[in-house]
Amino acid sequence: MEEAVKIVNDIKAGKIAPLYFLMGEEPYYIDRISDYIEDNVLSEDEKGFNQTVLYGRDVSIEDIVSSAKRYPMMAERQVLIVKEAQDLAKTIERFDSYAENPTPTTVMVMCYKYKTIDKRKSVYKNLKKNAVVFESSKLKDYQIPSWIERVLKGKGYGIEPKASAMLSEFLGTDLGKISNELDKLAIILPKGTTINTKHIEDNIGFSKDFNVFELRKAIGEGNKLKAFQIARYFADNPRDNPMVVTTSLVFQFFSQLLQYHGLKDKKTAATALKINPYFVKDYEAAARNYPMRKVSNIVNVLREVDVKSKGVGASLGTDDLLKEMLVRIFD
Repeated sequence: MEEAVKIVNDIKAGKIAPLYFLMGEEPYYIDRISDYIEDNVLSEDEKGFNQTVLYGRDVSIEDIVSSAKRYPMMAERQVLIVKEAQDLAKTIERFDSYAENPTPTTVMVMCYKYKTIDKRKSVYKNLKKNAVVFESSKLKDYQIPSWIERVLKGKGYGIEPKASAMLSEFLGTDLGKISNELDKLAIILPKGTTINTKHIEDNIGFSKDFNVFELRKAIGEGNKLKAFQIARYFADNPRDNPMVVTTSLVFQFFSQLLQYHGLKDKKTAATALKINPYFVKDYEAAARNYPMRKVSNIVNVLREVDVKSKGVGASLGTDDLLKEMLVRIFD
């Protein structure tokens, strides 16, 4: 995130490179940087003759280089954006000679999504020497809540830890999808609002009482009634609560609980488990209810349930699988 912000700030300050090679598994920042260049480097009057958008599936490396070597018309520079450049992966080494000597009057943006270039190759070495190379890595699950908090802070909002955890569990790791939902909240709620679980339930459609986050908490507290109520809700709404996702997140909880038991210094739990400090108390409560040996058995149970949820060796429905999972956990 910091590197992407720096690139945009450099452009704002007039430090514009002739070539930007944006690559990596996470498309969100690639799109943000590309969109900023597309919207801001040229004036509206200059864009008509001097801004071109190409798509990797429709052109060759030679077509791109030919367009890049064209002189701008009545402007200091031209902008050439190549979207879906990963479609040129098989021939990307032909880009080597241009990467070695990019045209100074062209601002080229290569959006090479979901892939990276082999860093041993000459083309990569020339890009590092003569271009701005940005690698956008996929965030880990545990990094998403803090990312949500930083983005909202930049928009002038706060968010409760439980609310950011709910959003990350509900929306996954797709930053574009998460960003769209945060934009909706920013439109609806006044600036300065600290977003809570009620805001999320009312505006995004995610139940604050019946979700995997609450299921894990109920299991950890040994609250059988609440756990079975949530399981019943999941069984009635399987599209919004896929069994595979439920099993995975409950498995993650008990795997982290196993780690928690093994910590010599429980004060380091948040760092060791890679969780928000706000949630350490949930692991403290669960540790009292589930000794280490019991947790080890539950982890094995969850592996079996996960296999069954994928249709291997069983034909049980979601309702029966959830019941089996909870009965064996609480047994």
